Amino acid sequence: MRALRLFFALVPFLVGFLRDRRRFILFGGAPERSEEFHLRRARRLTRTLAELGPTFIKLAQVLGVRADILPEPYLSTLATLSDQVPPLAPGVAESVVRTELGKPVEELFERWDAVPLAAASLGQVHRACWLGREVAVKVLRPGVVELVHEDLDIAFRLLLVIQVLFPNHHTRALGAIVSEFAKRIGGELDFREEARQAALIRHNLEPYTQVVVPEVVTALVTRRVLVLEYIEGTRIDRLHERIASGEIDLRTLVRTVGELYLQMMLVDGLFHADPHPGNLLVDPQGRVVLLDFGMVIPVERELRTKLARLVLAAAQGDADGVINGFYELGILDPDADRGAVQDAAAKVVQLVGQRGASVRQIGQLVDELVHSFYDWPLMLPSDLVYFGRASALVEGLALRYDPNVNVAQELKPVLERWRPKLMAALLGQEPQAGIGDWAKEVTQGVRSLRDLIRRVEREELKVRWHPRDVGELQRFIGTQVRRLLLAVFAFTIGMITSIVYLANRRLEVLVLGLMLSFGMFVVVFVLPSHLFQNPLRFRARSLTR
Repeated sequence: MRALRLFFALVPFLVGFLRDRRRFILFGGAPERSEEFHLRRARRLTRTLAELGPTFIKLAQVLGVRADILPEPYLSTLATLSDQVPPLAPGVAESVVRTELGKPVEELFERWDAVPLAAASLGQVHRACWLGREVAVKVLRPGVVELVHEDLDIAFRLLLVIQVLFPNHHTRALGAIVSEFAKRIGGELDFREEARQAALIRHNLEPYTQVVVPEVVTALVTRRVLVLEYIEGTRIDRLHERIASGEIDLRTLVRTVGELYLQMMLVDGLFHADPHPGNLLVDPQGRVVLLDFGMVIPVERELRTKLARLVLAAAQGDADGVINGFYELGILDPDADRGAVQDAAAKVVQLVGQRGASVRQIGQLVDELVHSFYDWPLMLPSDLVYFGRASALVEGLALRYDPNVNVAQELKPVLERWRPKLMAALLGQEPQAGIGDWAKEVTQGVRSLRDLIRRVEREELKVRWHPRDVGELQRFIGTQVRRLLLAVFAFTIGMITSIVYLANRRLEVLVLGLMLSFGMFVVVFVLPSHLFQNPLRFRARSLTR
């Protein structure tokens, strides 16, 4: 029954998206769709995913930053999807605590607040007092583990069918999202793992006095119960009064949050992968409080090196360096037009570097570029999805409270201050010790350039095509030849039918022949190109996807 519910809930949206490209899915032109039409559908999709439960709420939050899969207004609408759900029935959370810890809450805690602080899709949080300390008790919802596993199993089956029927970069990217989500969700379903990650991040961020990570009460941690130090604070998206009164400086807050995530991403190599306003508070002292460590991902040194190069290139206004970083990270397909991408990157880098540019101006330009990139063969690596969410969080702070704040300009001093730290952390050595390695790389580059010039002079330089390019050219030529032959055959049938009709005046022969000829022309000009390829090759390729 769960599979049927998911099927009938999600398939209408799939059919709708397919009809946006071809009115009759396999053929026909794209129908006219107004912005209001897409906005209504985006809201309906958001409501449907919320009703389907925790698995799809979490997936929707990831999709809300994937501009390579969904265009606007779907991105912004999904981003509003709240993880807040109705609380558990009275006594259910207390029953889970008694089962996991072996004692009722009345014996474990000096005070237990029956009304939860928050009720999310996976768990529920209660405030309590333990040995004179204020604590937050997080309880996993009963049955949620089994539900998530069942939903993921059904989702993989549906995606397999979709990818076979409609193989394109959008469906492949969607499959990658679900696979990555399946790997990461385990940390949110086992509070012991979350406690371990929280302790590691707390240790890494100890030197930062403006950031607070709650301490884990190790004695009260089980698979379904997690007890943390309680820290009073205001959600980071509800600070209007404190900012308006001058209690909190917005620019300082933006720099603190940006530096926090850059530290985790580029230096520590342990990244808080669920950055949304509900997981960030600001305490009465103005410090940023980081919460919820169920989704934490390690960032390998090689990836950190590539990210550092990209970030430093963006800070220096180096459009070529930004493009090279995109290619290194696998964001851009090698077949994408580098010239068009370079022009787009240059516009963004130039606008970001302007002191008078606001986050709203930058956002409008990026939205225009993203709208055009949606049809490109882009693939966002799984780890970068979470980095994109952190970037959207920092940008959203400025946009919510003061659109005239330029986030890039606020973070540029941080990056300049961090340059020695980044080099030391990424190269594994002090910057002075790295000068020798840089000199060797420069020398090697000069030698390679000299060898290249000598080969050109000796006419030894050869240009080789990638086998994939040759195969694509062969398929293109074969497709056009088949279309041409079919068109000639249709024309010949039409001519023969006309001659036969003139000879015996039989109307049925003329009608049948012209219908057959017209049908062939329809096949040539309407049906997708892949149907004209070698049937055996197409079938083999479909089966291997």
